[in-house]
Amino acid sequence: MSACFGPAGNSESFTKQGYKKTVQIPEYLEKFGLNAYEYQCGRGVRISLEAAKEFGEIAKKHNIRLSLHSQYYISLSSVEEEKRDKSIEYILQSAAAAKAMGAFRIVVHSGSCSKMTREEALALAKDTLKRARRALIEQNLSDIHICPETMGKINQLGDLNEVMELCKVDDSFIPCIDFGHLNARTFGKIKGKDDYEYILNTIGNELGSDRLKVFHSHFSKIEYTENGGEKRHLTFEDTTFGPEFEPLAELIAKKDLSPTFICESAGTQAEDSAYMKKVYLNALK
Repeated sequence: MSACFGPAGNSESFTKQGYKKTVQIPEYLEKFGLNAYEYQCGRGVRISLEAAKEFGEIAKKHNIRLSLHSQYYISLSSVEEEKRDKSIEYILQSAAAAKAMGAFRIVVHSGSCSKMTREEALALAKDTLKRARRALIEQNLSDIHICPETMGKINQLGDLNEVMELCKVDDSFIPCIDFGHLNARTFGKIKGKDDYEYILNTIGNELGSDRLKVFHSHFSKIEYTENGGEKRHLTFEDTTFGPEFEPLAELIAKKDLSPTFICESAGTQAEDSAYMKKVYLNALK
């Protein structure tokens, strides 16, 4: 098994090439030689279970591995219990859509620290995830993996160590390591192979080799500010902000890891995914 590559949502070229419908996405991705796709439900689950099933069947024919990004407004760490309860409902909605389309990973944002300490926010988020996992089991959705994501803004819960702690809530959880987010929240500290090695070693040491082998990932270059972290997603044409993918590709190949890389470039995510796959394949040689 090797690494998979694909976009989050559709590049601008999708419509420019005459495509219009969700069911056409797998054909479009195949033209780029891609084998992964993250369906976007950030603003709500707006796909019916029937449509999700149809999309999943077509994706399978084109050998596209699917994942799903859950709602942006999920807040695992909210001080308001009602918001945490609603977040569990949103996770269940995302999981049901994911299962219908044959996706087994849902990416979840953890929320902000608000006026709490990071430790207090983390404790709330862990409790919400415990309850969400119980709810998934009760709803016959136990085969869906929750993927807590590393976040890009300083005031958000979700640095590398916090995501490790969230993933320890249940053995089924798989970390979503957004390298662009980690670079943004550390003001550009991912410079090369040693920095990537530290991240990969942290995953392995904290969660074990099995989860390191198949971790989920988002990758893009991200502009950041020196006081808040993430500002906006860029394309691979940017030469000012990082991170660079090449050193990571070398490590993934060397360590024989099989992550799923989802590119979140601004409008060129399919094209940049294809570039990432090319770099990775060259590293395997």
